[in-house]
Amino acid sequence: MSLRDEFKRVSSTCWELPAAARPDMRVSARIHATAELFRELDDAVFQQLCNVATLPGVIEPVACMPDGHSGYGFPIGGVAATSVPDGVISPGGIGFDINCGMRLVRTNLTSAEVLPRVRELVDQLFKAVPCGVGRSGAFKPGDDDFHDLLEQGAGWCVRHGYGWEEDLETTEDRGCMEAADARRVSRRAIDRGRAQVGTLGSGNHYLEIQVMAPENVAAPDLAAAFGLTLPNQVVVMFHCGSRGFGHQVASDYLQRFLGVMSSKYRIRIRDRELACVPFESPEGRAYYAAMACAANMAFANRQIILHRIRDVFADVFGRSPQELDMHQIYDVSHNTAKIERHEVRGDSRLLLVHRKGATRAFPPGHPELPGRFQQTGQPVIVGGSMESGSYLLCGSRGAAETFYTTAHGSGRRMSRRQARRRFDGRRLLRQMADRGIHVRTSSFAGLAEEAGAAYKDIDEVVRAVVDGGLSRPVARFVPIANIKG
Repeated sequence: MSLRDEFKRVSSTCWELPAAARPDMRVSARIHATAELFRELDDAVFQQLCNVATLPGVIEPVACMPDGHSGYGFPIGGVAATSVPDGVISPGGIGFDINCGMRLVRTNLTSAEVLPRVRELVDQLFKAVPCGVGRSGAFKPGDDDFHDLLEQGAGWCVRHGYGWEEDLETTEDRGCMEAADARRVSRRAIDRGRAQVGTLGSGNHYLEIQVMAPENVAAPDLAAAFGLTLPNQVVVMFHCGSRGFGHQVASDYLQRFLGVMSSKYRIRIRDRELACVPFESPEGRAYYAAMACAANMAFANRQIILHRIRDVFADVFGRSPQELDMHQIYDVSHNTAKIERHEVRGDSRLLLVHRKGATRAFPPGHPELPGRFQQTGQPVIVGGSMESGSYLLCGSRGAAETFYTTAHGSGRRMSRRQARRRFDGRRLLRQMADRGIHVRTSSFAGLAEEAGAAYKDIDEVVRAVVDGGLSRPVARFVPIANIKG
């Protein structure tokens, strides 16, 4: 019997392997998916999730979201909470692109107004927001400013004229993880990241112009609460993270953890990619402070990009961003570990929640939500492939069992290498143009990697989290233009 077969269906959208099924598992492992998505999961996901369930101090249960696929240590889509203060912290449970995340911005434009100028718009955005491997941007802070940016996040940008004060209220954690300490970051990380603020990057990162058709509004009252009221309203969505800076932070501390995990802390793990140390150890606290710096760099990165987007729209349409109603709906994080309070078996517990390729989704009334989201719950942005579409959801009380976590996107069903072999980037560009999706890219090979067929069905992923009570649907958006790194 394969490990997949050991997971038993406990509801229409959940499979579980009890902790008792394997001698080294401390807690149960759950996979949230429809039957179709469960069948699509690669075999490594099951082993990786069971490995996560062996970590010291882990809290019941560990989980994988319906967009899950295998990753470094943790599966992407993985969620694991460890107890504070006696649990561990693991960079593999956060990922290399720390605080990879999504921003969604509304406009008062409709598709009828944008489509005649979409090529001009995309060309200007492509110039204003650098994309591609290793690309740097026009915004290059000095060492002192970058040090402040790492500790202050998006707030540093707003205070220096790159955005509006209200952007912070519509950003997770107000765009700043307060634990950040730039002294815990290596010189190499600073050198890699300082010139990359305000850049999109490569891989699955993108900037997309989308349309909300009337038939794609699932909850008109919730949509209206976010300013989404116009038929065929145009929004802008983009996806990026901490670039080379976050990758270097993760690499630095993984090596450091491997050097002390066994010799100093007597921690034995099944997979070296799950390298971990006690959270309250000097190494654990140092990594948490450096990880927070990377998260803040990502918040700042997206804040600068938002500022550039507003400038481009104002230039193309001859109206100010305020006149165009270019208010941010939300900025949500994917790859983080955060200290949060959750109820565990009736007790309020302080936990360190690792979310790797998974999105926090606090419900209505949660004390950590700002006032504007107390009635709606936290907005959740679920990005699809560049050919399919994306969703806006909201947090749900039913997500308590996942430590208020839901899916983050489509999730790959095909490796990048497989996609490059199967698809031709130039042909894909022409095919998408024929379907009314205008694309600019820095790499045709990179475009092939991001073909829609390389990803899971976004509608099926959203169906899984909605039917499972992890999120509530608001609206679906379809792409009309895309900038791809």
